[in-house]
Amino acid sequence: MTDEQFDVLDELYFVMSHDELREATGLNDEKLIAVLAELYEAGWIKIMHTVDEELAPDQVDLKTNAATYYYLASKKGLLAHNS
Repeated sequence: MTDEQFDVLDELYFVMSHDELREATGLNDEKLIAVLAELYEAGWIKIMHTVDEELAPDQVDLKTNAATYYYLASKKGLLAHNS
């Protein structure tokens, strides 16, 4: 796990918007989207349409819609973060 991945997961114990996450981590949009993509591919985060509604994998388009999504660490991601 990279430092950036750790820092992002550290913020995702609760649902956060893209803007909140960017502000909390200090990462620029390009880097944050890249880290989110890595975390999503590893199964360490969930990508949400709203704070209560998870997106199906075929609906996720981080390149186009990352700023409109909400994010949450998955159980697998929390275990990886705490190991």
